[in-house]
Amino acid sequence: MGQPVSITRVDHSAAELRAIAGKCKDGPQSRRLLAIACVLDGDDRTKAAEQAGMDRQTLRDWVHRYNEAGVDGLKSRTSPGREPFLTTAQQEELKQLVLDGPDIERNNVVRWRLVDLKVEIERRFSVSVHLSTVGKWLHRLNFTRLQPRPVHPKKDPAAEEAFKKTSALA
Repeated sequence: MGQPVSITRVDHSAAELRAIAGKCKDGPQSRRLLAIACVLDGDDRTKAAEQAGMDRQTLRDWVHRYNEAGVDGLKSRTSPGREPFLTTAQQEELKQLVLDGPDIERNNVVRWRLVDLKVEIERRFSVSVHLSTVGKWLHRLNFTRLQPRPVHPKKDPAAEEAFKKTSALA
């Protein structure tokens, strides 16, 4: 049998920990609180761990975390994930690039498609990603798939207004 677990934090009694566990919306945190409440009631580590559905060593680790950080220390931590491919400044530059639209002479396109943006991102930022990643970035930047009707670069607004005035529909 292992060494007894010593809980040095005395902020809450076993009954208070059970009450907190009952109000807790995080299932794993609630389970950990109940296991620590069992230890505070005097149960040995093996029995308390079995009741909470964990290993003795795992319970010991959670007790150490409870001693250091209290009830909040028993919450599940999420991994920060990998570093983003683009920095915040590069993301802002990408957003402005999409808002400004493509330059017909330089980019050889009338409107941005994911394929065109992928090529432009590779050229500007030296980052090669999949098309779906470019789509996810655009979604995070609050762009939708809806696109306005493309406008011809040599469109004459004055001729359009003159046509509207003289057409049969007017």
